[in-house]
Amino acid sequence: METKLIYMEHMDHYICEAQVMEVFSEEEKTIVVLDQTVFYPQGGGQPYDTGIILSLNKKFFVEEVRFVDGVVRHIGTFEGEALNAGETVTCSVDNERRRLNTRLHSAGHLIDMAFKRMGITWMPGKGYHFPNGPYVEYTGSVSGIDVEKLKIDLENTCNELIAEEISTKVLFMAKEEMGSVCMFVPEYVPEGKPGRVVFYGDFGIPCGGTHVTNLREIGTMTIRKIKQDGERVRVSYSV
Repeated sequence: METKLIYMEHMDHYICEAQVMEVFSEEEKTIVVLDQTVFYPQGGGQPYDTGIILSLNKKFFVEEVRFVDGVVRHIGTFEGEALNAGETVTCSVDNERRRLNTRLHSAGHLIDMAFKRMGITWMPGKGYHFPNGPYVEYTGSVSGIDVEKLKIDLENTCNELIAEEISTKVLFMAKEEMGSVCMFVPEYVPEGKPGRVVFYGDFGIPCGGTHVTNLREIGTMTIRKIKQDGERVRVSYSV
């Protein structure tokens, strides 16, 4: 049975009810599997959520979340008695951690949108949206470009888009359909997750992570560095 991923449709939900499907140990780790979850499992350059799973007087502290073959594994420790299969629980995500990770993730994709507005057609690649030095990479070259001016122009464009307070929305579709609404569709789409496109206004992004509901939630954005790294251009940023 696959875990229903509530965050895919409701990215601003931090609490949900769920039913325990299984509790087991693997490699000295305690794992809880639920029928549905708001916890985000690490992937797509975004860190996992942490938080707590409660059932009456039972507590499970979620310290890590992973996605394996369609199933979300909540990894952590019990305080006292363990949960049992069939129990109804309440899942609560650490709001502060999720909000920061969401802002960082959205800001990384906002750079794609800003480059489009600026007429730069570099192809997006790897994204690292962790708090300790977030960056995004593109296939391209800065040869002949005034990198310092590009950095300033990109930062200004990102903050102009944020100031426009553009709302986001999601649509679910097959990977084969995404090319009609997105500039770039990655080769790899994880098995067990529904195909989803996140829109910043009319700018479509194939993505399974969490995003702000409005670009204003990103806050002020800073482009820290733009540098060539082989055939890739790395853009480092902060929020």
